[in-house]
Amino acid sequence: MSTLAITPGRLCGTLPAVSSKSAAHRAFICAALSDAPTSFAPFVTNADIDATMACLRALGAVIRGDADSGCTLIPGKPAGLPQLDCGESGSTLRFLLPVAAVLGGASFTGHGRLPQRQVTPILDALRAHGTRVSGDSLPLTVTGCPAPGDYHLPGNASSQYFSGLLFALPLLPGDSRIHVAGTLSSEGYIDLTRDTLSRFGVITHRTEDGFFIPGNQHYTPPTGVAIEGDWSGAAFYLAAGAISGPVTVTGLRPDSAQRDRGIAELLAAFGAEVQKSGDAVTVSPGALTGQTIDVDQIPDLFPILGILACAAVGETRLTGAARLRDKESDRIASTAAMIRALGGQAEEFPDELRIHGTGRLAGGTVDGAGDHRIVMSAAIASLICDAPVQIDGAQAVTKSYPGFFTDFQNLGGITHGITLW
Repeated sequence: MSTLAITPGRLCGTLPAVSSKSAAHRAFICAALSDAPTSFAPFVTNADIDATMACLRALGAVIRGDADSGCTLIPGKPAGLPQLDCGESGSTLRFLLPVAAVLGGASFTGHGRLPQRQVTPILDALRAHGTRVSGDSLPLTVTGCPAPGDYHLPGNASSQYFSGLLFALPLLPGDSRIHVAGTLSSEGYIDLTRDTLSRFGVITHRTEDGFFIPGNQHYTPPTGVAIEGDWSGAAFYLAAGAISGPVTVTGLRPDSAQRDRGIAELLAAFGAEVQKSGDAVTVSPGALTGQTIDVDQIPDLFPILGILACAAVGETRLTGAARLRDKESDRIASTAAMIRALGGQAEEFPDELRIHGTGRLAGGTVDGAGDHRIVMSAAIASLICDAPVQIDGAQAVTKSYPGFFTDFQNLGGITHGITLW
């Protein structure tokens, strides 16, 4: 475990957004299912994307080049029953379970908290259509192509189950429907999947109670793919702009399907000054006041919104958060623990966190909980602390943003300790 100490200070300046992890997963999977090679412009990789690329290689893809110079993915066929190591990436696992089943099957493993994370809904949906599954948690094996037809998933389940089916079902010999029971959570991530599918020539339709997916489709790659900037990663530094700044992040699509682009409007609602110009967003400090925010459609923003709440004056309620208990950490509990460790006040409820903000925190030692978003949020929290912040397990940032602390230092942040990632 690596420990990093941060001296309270100020961040200001400009930095480019890193590549979107969400967009990259989807684009590489579509490329692997295509009928021709796909060329990718240079992008910023991370542990989760590396896991997806390794799994696609095991499924027969050849990837020439690298992230720094750009690469070409050449689709292929798996040999035998491939072994897919998903690392700690829930996206990789949940996206590829249906895909691997359609391609003939695979064995799956994972590390960290991934074997404990929920996959039963997607496994049950595959079983109901003829796929054989060896168990309900990792390690497990899926064999047997599922049949086209009517698939049923609860709306409050992970959006990654829906995306996995949307990747796989177009390849089946008949039409399929996905029926959603209840309200669909995190639909923005499904919109991002459908947007990527359409770029590869695959058609899906939103219906009154879910999705209609025509069968017998073919993935056709576009001419060159550039991975868009990551609003989720940018949110940490845009929040820094609101409490320290000003900070500008460039390379952010204003019309992105990423729902986390809503961080700009949320910062303005808290009281920060927000300016948009093309693909750049600049945030400057303001008098921040507590807010009530439903995070059901923006779950990845939860930890940094918790820190913004501490920087604000008054009560902030983060509601609609029940699914956050099944992330890299139990994010309701780990966000509350982070705030309390730094001297703040947070009340934890089954699907909600209430933060009593005073505008300042004391400082202290934070357990990163093996969660990249907790680590990055704790670093930003240092900007309103009276004493240094120590983060245990700071290497967790490699999951989505390996260069996070380099960017932190480039904006003026002061860190101490050896970085081993």
